[in-house]
Amino acid sequence: MSSASPAAAPDVTNPDVVLVVDFGAQYAQLIARRVREARVYSEIVPSTMPVQEMLARKPAAIILSGGPSSVYAEGAPRLDRALFEAGVPVFGMCYGFQLMAQTLGGTVDNSGAREYGRTDLHVSKSGSTLFEGTPAEQQVWMSHGDACSAAPEGFTVTASTGVVPVAAFENDEKKLYGVQHHPEVMHSTYGQQVLEHFLYRGAGIEPTWTTGNVIEEQVAAIREQVGDKRAICGLSGGVDSAVAAALVQKAIGSQLTCVYVDHGLMRKGETEQVEKDFVAATGVSLKVVDAEQRFLDALAGVSDPEEKRKIIGREFIRVFEQAQAEIVAEAAGEHGEQPVQFLVQGTLYPDVVESGGGTGTANIKSHHNVGGLPEDLEFELIEPLRKLFKDEVRMVGQELGLPEEIVQRQPFPGPGLGIRIVGEVTKERLDLLREADAIAREELTAAGLDRDIWQCPVVLLADVRSVGVQGDGRTYGHPIVLRPVSSEDAMTADWTRMPYDVLAKISTRITNEVADVNRVVLDVTSKPPGTIEWE
Repeated sequence: MSSASPAAAPDVTNPDVVLVVDFGAQYAQLIARRVREARVYSEIVPSTMPVQEMLARKPAAIILSGGPSSVYAEGAPRLDRALFEAGVPVFGMCYGFQLMAQTLGGTVDNSGAREYGRTDLHVSKSGSTLFEGTPAEQQVWMSHGDACSAAPEGFTVTASTGVVPVAAFENDEKKLYGVQHHPEVMHSTYGQQVLEHFLYRGAGIEPTWTTGNVIEEQVAAIREQVGDKRAICGLSGGVDSAVAAALVQKAIGSQLTCVYVDHGLMRKGETEQVEKDFVAATGVSLKVVDAEQRFLDALAGVSDPEEKRKIIGREFIRVFEQAQAEIVAEAAGEHGEQPVQFLVQGTLYPDVVESGGGTGTANIKSHHNVGGLPEDLEFELIEPLRKLFKDEVRMVGQELGLPEEIVQRQPFPGPGLGIRIVGEVTKERLDLLREADAIAREELTAAGLDRDIWQCPVVLLADVRSVGVQGDGRTYGHPIVLRPVSSEDAMTADWTRMPYDVLAKISTRITNEVADVNRVVLDVTSKPPGTIEWE
């Protein structure tokens, strides 16, 4: 069992930042998440960042992630030896472990000692910094072809496997540590405890990351940024924008006006829910803009998902610009004209990472509030949640007093149903998808599965038709895809094993009650390789 306290949202100005150096690992984001679960703030940086730049940030510790490369291959990522001589505690995992070994004079080679998946680890020094209090035999998750056969001088070997003689080592004097396995994944039984031992014992970091601190620090930062100007917030009804708005309102009060854009891409009944629940909970000033036809016109004839995202992002901003003039005009008589200079957005860390920001990785997809914004944006952005994962945002929302109905709402993408229609977006297709989505949500709630499922996108394959039989006649209708997933923070996800009777009821109701749908299918793909949304 982990000895960590429950995860908490961060104090983003805490000097005890841990840098996770990303060598192209599929789990780099998960490492950062696990560090945060230990109540220590972490950020991901690319392996291409110069070591002096890393050290200039004065990190409390540095973690080297895994990666797909071989340390002795031409063009493989390298690190300046100065990193290991700077006195900063360093923890290498998988590729990071091998890179540390090779850089400091150890031996890494391809001996045929390949290990993938669950592996038995033998801890040879149970009282070591990393392994104290864990069993001599424990299960870990391996993913490597190369292996370390000799540790660098001054290092103590602390663990091995049946085929790898050096599966972990430590140098307490220099505060350098490494393991061949992946402690960040749940299959490594004592992985979180090993990680915490590095943070608390090896690096000497105190787990002081709290929800209250992030609110205090962000409120102060927002007040300094905004001054006596005014701000607007794009309120979607989701937890991200709701928490961002509540946080900014706490900072600047009546200087904030929330703008809800009814773009016609929301789910059934959600516009009414936003107007009722959020205003009742916060008392914020809310302006509702009916822009459905504008968005439909802009999306007409467009099927490419990236283009749809960019169009939706662009139209959002244009609607805000129109709302800005109206808000200023309305406020002028009462408060004197104060320019609306700032736009509040609920951008999260996964949005930034997937849009290619902050890690040096490729762009997976443009998020409407990161990669989809127009270049001629007339607002200065306020993004108080930009460094947080989803569950951390929920904690901030709870601390701010938002109701459970908002804080625990399942994630919904900013572009709405526009990216849950594979193909052109039309009013008829939106109405069809709205009905199918409403049925799925009703049945999940009736079955008591809302908290068991992170998110259940319902997708319309608008450009696909299949033959069916309904009412003794041949039909040629659209398929609906159910995508129930379980996740902690949306960085990784697995499909949820829902009860068959619930799936059957959803399928039966959709095919019976929604016109032009004659087939319901289940998406059983994990992330990676798939993303949670189809587009």
